[in-house]
Amino acid sequence: MKKKKAGCLSLTGCLSIFVLAVFVLLLLVVNTNLFKNLPFDTEPVVLKRLSEYQPMVEDELNKHELKQYTALVLGMMYQESKGKGTDPMQASESLGLGRNEIKDADASIKQGIKQFSKNYNTGKEKGVDLDTIIQSYNMGPGYIDYIAKNGGKHSENLAKQFSEIQVNANPELYNCGGNKSNFRYPYCYGDFSYSEKVNQKADTVEEKLNLDDSLTNEITLEE
Repeated sequence: MKKKKAGCLSLTGCLSIFVLAVFVLLLLVVNTNLFKNLPFDTEPVVLKRLSEYQPMVEDELNKHELKQYTALVLGMMYQESKGKGTDPMQASESLGLGRNEIKDADASIKQGIKQFSKNYNTGKEKGVDLDTIIQSYNMGPGYIDYIAKNGGKHSENLAKQFSEIQVNANPELYNCGGNKSNFRYPYCYGDFSYSEKVNQKADTVEEKLNLDDSLTNEITLEE
């Protein structure tokens, strides 16, 4: 007579797995730092990390009168780091430092938002669209000048053209590490698809974190 297979090997085994799962979940709820350092980046985990930074992002944006872009900036953080590390806004390079040299998340957020605000104001003065400002966080403020001289509206083709100019000026530095399989190759300066990715992530943040941001693709020049 064949023995029936016991689910979870035994009742004791099932209970042990259940208790362990509940214990881990409780740890994650109580200690949010565990969420930030989890070794996997599923959407719920990333959104939990971002939600922990949301109050500070709102406060910093409010100082620049840009609080309406909370979901957008969190979408940028999602794209930059998934909310991990000591430089979640990847703002080191805007200070002339190497990658990830900021060792404090609060300092990273302050600097990242300061740079976003600076780019926003420059973009507003020069009459470019919001996507150009988003893209300039990745490609630098020179991208705003480039778009202002080429119609004022961001496109992937224009981002590729700008990238190509930078690559031609410094081909040894901007070569995608010599990897021709890299999706950016041969446009190895920045990520020409950055704005699109950020907008997608900002929509996810706005929906899942119930943020009521009014995001538009046009910047009014009215004071």
